Amino acid sequence: MTSNLFAENLELMRVRFWAHLTMAYVFTFWTCYTLYKEYKLITSMRLRFLASQSRRPDQFTVLVRNVPPDPDESVSQHVEHFFSVNHPNHYLTHQTGFWGLWGTSVDAIDYYNAEIEKLLNKETAERERVITDTKAIIPAAFVSFKTRWGAAVCAQTQQSSNPTLWLTEWAPEPRDVYWPNLAIPFVELTIRRLLMAVLLFFLTFFFMFPIAIVQSLANLEGIEKVLPFLKPVIEIRTIKSFVQGFLPGIALKIFLIILPTILMTMSKIEGFTSLSSLERRSAGKYYLFILVNVFLGSIITGTAFQNLNALLHESASEVPVTIGVSIPMKATFFITYIMVDGWAGIAAEILRIKPLIVFHLKNAFLVKTEKDREQAMDPGSLGYATAEPRIQLYFLLGLVYSVITPFFLPFIVIFFGLSYLVFRHQIINVYNQEYESGAAFWPDVQRRVITAMVIAQLLLLGLISTMNAANSTPVLLALPVLTIWFHIYCKHRFEPAFVKFPLQDAMVKDTLERATEPNFNLKTYLQDAYIHPVFRKHGCDLPLAVADEENILVPTKRNSRMNTPGESKRGSDREDTEN
Repeated sequence: MTSNLFAENLELMRVRFWAHLTMAYVFTFWTCYTLYKEYKLITSMRLRFLASQSRRPDQFTVLVRNVPPDPDESVSQHVEHFFSVNHPNHYLTHQTGFWGLWGTSVDAIDYYNAEIEKLLNKETAERERVITDTKAIIPAAFVSFKTRWGAAVCAQTQQSSNPTLWLTEWAPEPRDVYWPNLAIPFVELTIRRLLMAVLLFFLTFFFMFPIAIVQSLANLEGIEKVLPFLKPVIEIRTIKSFVQGFLPGIALKIFLIILPTILMTMSKIEGFTSLSSLERRSAGKYYLFILVNVFLGSIITGTAFQNLNALLHESASEVPVTIGVSIPMKATFFITYIMVDGWAGIAAEILRIKPLIVFHLKNAFLVKTEKDREQAMDPGSLGYATAEPRIQLYFLLGLVYSVITPFFLPFIVIFFGLSYLVFRHQIINVYNQEYESGAAFWPDVQRRVITAMVIAQLLLLGLISTMNAANSTPVLLALPVLTIWFHIYCKHRFEPAFVKFPLQDAMVKDTLERATEPNFNLKTYLQDAYIHPVFRKHGCDLPLAVADEENILVPTKRNSRMNTPGESKRGSDREDTEN
């Protein structure tokens, strides 16, 4: 009788294992199918967007860094000479950058008129000094071409036999430029990024210890041990439920408040030259951090340090097993985390309580003019560097618990439903758009979803391997292999559209514009597109360092001048660009 009961239980367990394995394949294939369709759709939309765009300065412009010094020429002359020789049929003009000219103007407050007048005079004198000082010119330039085709060839090819000189890349659109990082030399850039990688490693993995302390104290036993006099209060049923359910999530949220600022500062030190690249890099750091500390850290160090100690001393092959055993026990914590961080976060996003409080504080103590009030009411932008990695964390949680704890899924579905409604409203009606990326961030999103799938598959493998289900291991091993193959296929199939501009499309666009606007003066349109905001704001439209033959004769080693097209008024596209 006993043996028959045991056999029946064993058979039932095997059936349940195969149900989990089947659902693991179902979720994997459905996720891959959805990602493929989305990648294909976004790629098509991006190409249509680029093809249908009106004229923009960044379509014709390449950012050139690490311009080598020349004893006989200034930086501006050297740039003009190099590209006139190496791109004689397509080079048009260029603009060079200046040291240390970023910041905002001082507001005109009535009783400070005299003091402001002095500051403006000093600022004007300093600006004129910098413009005429050749030492203030940085070894970087925005080089513009006559056609999109010429810019695409330059941006996507190597310009010199020395790969560390004349570094070219697509120029960001003017409002996307992060000016302070244009002058960083190649060697210094490499050292900076190495140091930031090391710092990120220590920040990510050693931050787990304070989180472990907080997570250990944010439970009944930890609080009663540290503060024994609170035991009678903690044992009250309502308070006990709050401590067990919400306190760990709240404590974790508090620890993450200052993290985005730290990561953005690290990205700026790394030397990226556009706001979009800074946000993409910060988003990658933030996702790595929350993956290690919020997800893995909460699982391993949620209740005691001995688990972390065991993890650090066991072999790498045992890590998925250790984590797999802990995952089902942490489902309740992550459900409450979704409600505290996810649902409450979405509610706070639509209410915007923090910006409302900040506005009233500024309005009470700092606002003196209408311009001050307008700046205080500025809603800012979406904040991709933090919003996207947080959403990716919920993708990870959903994929991990979809098979292990299906009860988890309704909480995830509710979160994404609310997120879609709220963020769609905020993007359309509230936030400002700092720049236009043309969906260039999607490959990063796809890569992080793939990473989440592989992690979910490995953790499921670790969990099942502890339950005497050796026969299922080879079946599960195929999943991460197939997922990685799918990612490689999508990368080769779609990602080039996000990092390169097809020469065929550039030629079509150029040919169409020459036919429809044969008299358009592109040089006039581009000559001041990349002037630093300090100069543009004060009405100084054209620095002396701009190599524009209509205004300045730039001597070169060739002792000749390029042909200059006749002057013409700028089209309406120029107004669209400035807006």
